[in-house]
Amino acid sequence: MTIVRIYSDAMRPLSLSLYLCALLAVCGQARAAAPEGIPRQLARDRAGRVSNLRYELSFELAPHAAVSHGTERLQFDLKGEGALLLDYREGTIDKIAVNGTSAAAALDNGHIELPANVLKQGANLVTIEFRSNVAPAGKPLIRYQDRDDGSEYIYTLFVPMDASMAFPCFDQPDLKGRFQLTLAAPQDWTVISNTAVKIALAEGATKKTSFEETRPISTYLFAFAAGPFQKIHDTAGLPGLYVRKSQAQRAQSEAPEVEQIAKQGIEYLSNYFAQPFPFPKYDMVLIPGFAYGGMEHAGATFLREESVLFRTAPTHLDHLGRDILVLHELTHQWFGDLVTMRWFDDLWLKEGFAQYMAYQSLASLMPDENIWKRFYESIKPGAYEIDSTQGTTPIYQDIPNLKDAKSAYGAIVYSKAPGVLKQFAFALGGDTFRDGLRMYLREHAYGNAEWSDLVSAEERVSGKSLHAWADAWIRHRGMPEVDVTWSCGGDKLQRLSLEQHDVLGTDAVWPLTTQILVSSKGASNRLRADLQSRTVEITATPGTPCPDYVFANDSDYGYGRFLLDSKSQEYVVAHISDIRDVFPRTLLWGALWDSVREAKLAPRDYLALAAQLLPKETDLSLLQSMLSSSATSLHRYVSDKTRLELVPQFEELEARRMVDSEAPDMRILWYRGFRSIAETPDALAKLKALLNGNLTVPGVQLRPLDRWTMVTSLLALKDPEANSIFEAERKRDPGGDGQKYAYVAEAARPEAGVKQKYFDEYLHNAAREEDWIQSSLRSFNYWNQSELTAPFLRPALDALPQIKRERKIFFLVDWLNAFIDGQRSPTARAEVHEYLRTATIEPDLRLKILQAVDELDRTVKIRSKFPD
Repeated sequence: MTIVRIYSDAMRPLSLSLYLCALLAVCGQARAAAPEGIPRQLARDRAGRVSNLRYELSFELAPHAAVSHGTERLQFDLKGEGALLLDYREGTIDKIAVNGTSAAAALDNGHIELPANVLKQGANLVTIEFRSNVAPAGKPLIRYQDRDDGSEYIYTLFVPMDASMAFPCFDQPDLKGRFQLTLAAPQDWTVISNTAVKIALAEGATKKTSFEETRPISTYLFAFAAGPFQKIHDTAGLPGLYVRKSQAQRAQSEAPEVEQIAKQGIEYLSNYFAQPFPFPKYDMVLIPGFAYGGMEHAGATFLREESVLFRTAPTHLDHLGRDILVLHELTHQWFGDLVTMRWFDDLWLKEGFAQYMAYQSLASLMPDENIWKRFYESIKPGAYEIDSTQGTTPIYQDIPNLKDAKSAYGAIVYSKAPGVLKQFAFALGGDTFRDGLRMYLREHAYGNAEWSDLVSAEERVSGKSLHAWADAWIRHRGMPEVDVTWSCGGDKLQRLSLEQHDVLGTDAVWPLTTQILVSSKGASNRLRADLQSRTVEITATPGTPCPDYVFANDSDYGYGRFLLDSKSQEYVVAHISDIRDVFPRTLLWGALWDSVREAKLAPRDYLALAAQLLPKETDLSLLQSMLSSSATSLHRYVSDKTRLELVPQFEELEARRMVDSEAPDMRILWYRGFRSIAETPDALAKLKALLNGNLTVPGVQLRPLDRWTMVTSLLALKDPEANSIFEAERKRDPGGDGQKYAYVAEAARPEAGVKQKYFDEYLHNAAREEDWIQSSLRSFNYWNQSELTAPFLRPALDALPQIKRERKIFFLVDWLNAFIDGQRSPTARAEVHEYLRTATIEPDLRLKILQAVDELDRTVKIRSKFPD
């Protein structure tokens, strides 16, 4: 098929006046109102007219101030006639001049109109004085009050179109500009931005810091952070790492590891991409309560403090996860910052690649860590869970207006896209795939690109037509399920075939490349398979022994659902502990879990197998996965009667293993597993013994969040001593983190009044930190409180427009998952589907609800099919 470019050279931009007339059908009347958000056509019009952008910005930052005063000199070249819209929301314009002529300072629906009669062809200068809001949540200038020492921090967060809440701009990714920033802040504050400090001058109690001009970047990649930050482990040749002063001592031990992995990542990626690090410097700033794991501002990545400075006793897996986070954000300096998607419908061009390349980098930097197994465990389940729902979307998502861009974030771009890229690299060959990436980055450096540009580069390098592949995997939603059929003649494999069907029930056929594992008596035969049609016959080596089992996605190269055929599943259930190679063993456990979720394997049978084999499992990440799946089965998929019958066995096993396992990391995982399922009086007594020191996890120092998580469980399960334990823990941990964890714990109280109080605060208390609310949602909807929280299900759905409008990008998904996953009953399922049937819902919100309700649908189906 022909790949249509979003910005076709043949597409002539509309003038603003014609655009508004066409949009609102008000030609010949008074001046049309500006559109809400940033529609795609407005962005196209501006991209065709505006170029050579330069922003000179200054902000005054003062402790406790509700606004920041700013000034701006905006320079750009303009072609074509007509007015021009500048984006600015929720702030105040005090003064504006265009090319020396005063202009109206009125805001209209989040825009300022630059009149046609004061604009000119070629160079233009706009000067603006403005005031932008600063708040603990819901604003792009975010204030954090450190409850440990009273200090204050202010930082920016602009993705996807919130820069226009901080300063007037052309807030679209394909109008890149050069930024020159000056910040006036208290003398004792440290300020960090995209570039190095150019000059800092003291003016009384204030210090005015000017930064070097940036290279061309999109508005959402411009950033600054200010406050009494301290630079940790300041070493020449290493990226800088900044942390708030109250955490500086804690950060000393963690900083060298974080800086080293970033340094190694820069060296590896520079070589892999054949493109030096794209920006003059690289800093990492740890932000407390940050809304995301990280944000890849050019030259100054912000990382969630809790993701670097662990609040729980960490395992080796946690350190590897932190490495992945650091490398993900680092990769963005190339994929996202150097080359930026033209529009947010191609969000995967940065997020999918950053995720894939983080694993690619770590696999090369740590070849003994079996990183691609971790990729499967961390990436694929989330992708498959969403991609098998009726709410799934293509990787390329149609976003008509940037106000809806938040909905593009989720498992499809963060998990499916990297999974598809792994398959793509396997199909093309690693060197070919890499060389295509190099061409793509070289051709679009400091500019913008679309997915068709990437496909074109890979086509030119490989010499293959990739249109069919791109159309299937990028433009279409869903995924294939691949079924295996095999038979033997005598003791030899006689026939082997694969058949695919679309999990969503369409007639789609997916171009799929995978590797088949044919196992017989411990010997493995691996066969490559390229599916270009619905079925394919696989030619095995003549004389191949009759298999014990066949698995169609060995080494996890393919993307899709790969269940075991009945003969293979029977063998695997009986012999999975005998499979020594941990990667195939992990994939087979994953296939069994998929069978549970597809209601083809009884959750009781899965739990019986897990109880038998958990004590024998020696691989850390596989053990973690099995413990998690067991907890999900107990809390969601089996009946309450069956859970009460089985849970003591799991409590006893996990409590014993958290004490007598040989390795500390294993003891931590067993402790976490026990903590998550403990509900009987004996188990709760052990939690209390862990809290008071009468029971310990040998060689493991439990950290504050470990303790608060146990307190939360005791409150949720109505332990008679829970209230006194809660008060004692609050006195024991009175600092900022302790106050947050206490807030999260109290959300789990099984009291209607408490639930109402929290729900009201979620929607109406603008001063409450967003990460406090986000962290408390699961406690509010604790697994044993579905009847108590059921009355809040419909109000939570009704609040979605407000959540979408006011909260950061991942909040809405967490909100839906918490309230819907907190339910298990057919009545709750019917209520969600009735809402979908009768309510007026924006299309992107409808899809998010369909994604979230799928787990409730599965729960009801599984519990109905396997009632005992």
